[in-house]
Formats: sequence, C-alpha cells, structure tokens
Amino acid sequence: MNALPEARVWLLIVGMGVITYLLRLSMIVLIGRTPVPPIVLRALRYVPVGVFSALVAPALVRPSGAVWISPENPYLLAGTLAALVAWRTKSMVLTIMIGMAALLILR
Repeated sequence: MNALPEARVWLLIVGMGVITYLLRLSMIVLIGRTPVPPIVLRALRYVPVGVFSALVAPALVRPSGAVWISPENPYLLAGTLAALVAWRTKSMVLTIMIGMAALLILR
C-alpha cells in the first residue's frame, strides 16, 4: 500500500524532467533556426546576474527566516564586503576568499 505514493512521487519527478527537457529543447530548436535580435542577446547577458542575485539576496537579509537588516547581521556585512571586493577587483577567487573570511570573523 505504501508503494503507491512513492510511485506517484517518482512519476512526478520523471514527468517534470521530461517536460523541462522538452521546453528547453523546443527553445534550442526554435532559436537555432532563427536569428536572435541583438537586443535580446544583450538582455540575456544579465540573466545569470539576476538569477544569482535572487538566490543570494534572501540568504543575506533573512539568514534565520525573518528579515534582519542591521549592522549586527554578519551575513549582510560579509556579503556587502564581498560585493565591494567583486566590484573593485573583478576577481571571483578573491571575492569568495574575502567574503568567507569576513563571515568567519564576524560570526
């Protein structure tokens, strides 16, 4: 009797995987056959930054679930320092190292 809910879960996972694959494949096929306007290509350059910001920002301002914007928030301070280092140096390795060191020190 317990196998039925487990089978449904696996069916949902596989089904959503197939749907995701088909959606991505359809865009690859469509875009591969038609020229992409330069304005769209310029806009697509900002997608990784937008996605990364959407993933990181909540972790900085809500580390424990509730919004915590204050000078006592070590995540927000370390993230701000890391953002400044990234902006000034353009070095991913240095940004990660300084951000992690700052978080360790501030915690």
